[in-house]
Amino acid sequence: MKPTLLVLAAGMGSRYGGLKQMDGLGPNGETIIDYSIYDAVQAGFGKVVYIVRGYFLEQFKEAVARKYSHVKCIDGTPLEFVFVTQELDKIPARFLPVNPERQKPWGTAHAVQMATEVIHEPFLVINGDDFYGRESFRIAADWCRAHEGSEGVYAIVGFELDHTLSESGGVSRGICHYDAEQHLTDVVEHLDIRMDADGRVFGDNSATGEKVELRGKDLCSMNMWGFTPDYFAKSAAIFETFLEQNCRELKKEYYIPYAIDCMVRGGSAKCDVLSTPSRWFGVTYKEDRPAVVEKFAELAREGVYPTPLYE
Repeated sequence: MKPTLLVLAAGMGSRYGGLKQMDGLGPNGETIIDYSIYDAVQAGFGKVVYIVRGYFLEQFKEAVARKYSHVKCIDGTPLEFVFVTQELDKIPARFLPVNPERQKPWGTAHAVQMATEVIHEPFLVINGDDFYGRESFRIAADWCRAHEGSEGVYAIVGFELDHTLSESGGVSRGICHYDAEQHLTDVVEHLDIRMDADGRVFGDNSATGEKVELRGKDLCSMNMWGFTPDYFAKSAAIFETFLEQNCRELKKEYYIPYAIDCMVRGGSAKCDVLSTPSRWFGVTYKEDRPAVVEKFAELAREGVYPTPLYE
């Protein structure tokens, strides 16, 4: 069984100031998604599903055809690509029409729902503008293969907090809490997380508003989730309840951690917390870009990745 990679690429990158998903950061203009695809293929994934907005769908398709048309899975078969769009009106009909003043789609969990008809095997969800590292994909692929045919057990790949900070400003991270069996109990969002001059890490607990000290080894969510196909039906039911309460709101979004929290608290699912040694990096701010460019150049010099990444 070859798991599927679902790439969330519909975000508009408002803080970054443009479409981060299309920004060439590698030595030969490779995007962050290019590296994720490379690592996923090496880990044994067989299909890539992109969630995009309709206004740049054709641009994405052209880029994929140009870059990946010759890419093969580890068993020699062609890597499969599927494109699905996330739009504001892709919600159950009883909640239409959408408030005409709303501009943003309904969040990451809604984006995942867009793939309901095209994924029938265990799959991994990632952000299109985050670099996760090859070890993270290997860990996730192993989990997916081990859970073929399973139901009600999902996974989050947790990154050590001090492997995810930005030098350009504070970041928001969901800190993972879990029990003795490494099952997720909740994800607590913290805002404006920064490391001070003494190497201590502080952030604002979003629930209480309190500034708290965090541990560098705390595992946090970087939106890397492993699911089996039964997730879609469970999530769809929670989304309906969400819309009953929020369908006229302008900014409320249906996020993956919220969906998982509802399932865990309701007893319909458990979520394994998988720890990765990989170091995350990304372009949260435009100021992050030079450092990310240098990191990819360094990985190429060290031979971690071929250059160019795709011949």
